[in-house]
Amino acid sequence: MAGSDVGATRDNGSVTDLMLSFPWETDDDVAPEPARPAHLARVVAQSTNRVAWLRARSRGITATDVARLSSEGAVATVAWEKLHGTGFTGNAFTDHGRAREPAIAAWVQQEHAIDPSFALFHAERERRHLATPDGIRVAADGALELAEIKTTSKPWSRIPRGYLRQVWWQQYVLGAERTLVVWEQHRDFVPLGEEPRCQWVDRDESQIELLVRRADRVLAWMRGER
Repeated sequence: MAGSDVGATRDNGSVTDLMLSFPWETDDDVAPEPARPAHLARVVAQSTNRVAWLRARSRGITATDVARLSSEGAVATVAWEKLHGTGFTGNAFTDHGRAREPAIAAWVQQEHAIDPSFALFHAERERRHLATPDGIRVAADGALELAEIKTTSKPWSRIPRGYLRQVWWQQYVLGAERTLVVWEQHRDFVPLGEEPRCQWVDRDESQIELLVRRADRVLAWMRGER
């Protein structure tokens, strides 16, 4: 009687013993791929493509628009300017802010591990609710966190209310839990201090609800539903 080796193969037409899986080598043991963050499915445009970015922003309500919705009376003004434009294309202060943003974003990435972001996102509940945060990271516990970068010629004792409205709107659109607001003061466009200042701002559901209601009213005005 001929003997057999453990490592020998047995041809059964197409499958050999060496091709068969061991009992512990099953698909159940394969680590599942991490779930793709939900906000990545809601990218509308990239600010690096400025034409597409501006076109998309003109059709919805952005954090810049919401910053001006300080009262119900501001709704009509914001809606009119969304429809007809303001003629504002920037000034020395906005130019300085754009020029300084990459350096400040690099500091945020190094010190707080928040990566720069250039994407315009829409909210889950309304595609015309839009936001472009300056930075995004997914924390260890899975919570989404943002960064918002500002330059200012004035010292801040606290974050201006208009900027807080921007922050809360971005948190709503992205589904984020908190935002690191980072600001750099300058004098005659020369930065003061070796590093920018920063402060965390938590999500505020009551403020978000108020802003969403006003933003929806702006959209209604834009549709002619007054």
